[in-house]
Order: sequence, then structure tokens, then C-alpha cells
Amino acid sequence: MSLKVNLETQFSRFSETWSPKIIADLDDYHIKLTRLDGDFPWHAHGDADEMFYILDGHLRMEFRDRVETLAPGELIVIPKGVEHRPVADKGEVKVLLIEKNSVVNTGDGPVSVHTKAAERMV
Repeated sequence: MSLKVNLETQFSRFSETWSPKIIADLDDYHIKLTRLDGDFPWHAHGDADEMFYILDGHLRMEFRDRVETLAPGELIVIPKGVEHRPVADKGEVKVLLIEKNSVVNTGDGPVSVHTKAAERMV
């Protein structure tokens, strides 16, 4: 069955940050929305790539050897096993994520206040 999802409507349903929300499934992947504000712990996902598509705001993605700055309309794919840290230090960022359905947001890092199971919105 096809599913139409309005991203702004879904964003209006939550305000918490660093708490991904599942809005659709695509084979073995979840499509998620999240709000980011501040910085996130260093982590990697040993078994899965992840994609961040910036909808609103500016995100800095830190890697151990470089930094990438992302603006609305840009995306970045983080290959599995690559340590990274998203930083939203210029205000809230709205992001669409595509991740394997087994991915935990803090990856292989230690469980922390940021570790959240993705809630299904649709």
C-alpha cells in the first residue's frame, strides 16, 4: 500500500530533540524525522550506513579527520563503521534520516541520555 506523508505535519507533532520518529518503511530501512539541537556523542554504526538529509537549519558533521557543514537541501551518507558526531550549534536543525531498521541512534557508543528507540509516527 502506498503512503503519503506530509513532513511539516509530522514535525508539528513533536518538539523533543535527538529523538528520531519513524514516518515510513522502505524494505529493511526506516525513514525518520528528527530535530537536532546542540551536540551528540561520538559514535559509529558498525553494521549500517546512515543518511542525513537537511530540511531546515545548518548541521556540522564532525569526523575524526575532517568536518562537513550541511545546509538545507544537502545530504551526507555516513558509511558503516565511520566514527562521527552531529553538531547543531546554530539552532535547531530538522533532518530526514534513512537508516537500517536495526540502527540505534547512538550506534556502538555507550548508552547515554541520547540513546532513544525510534517511535513510530505513521
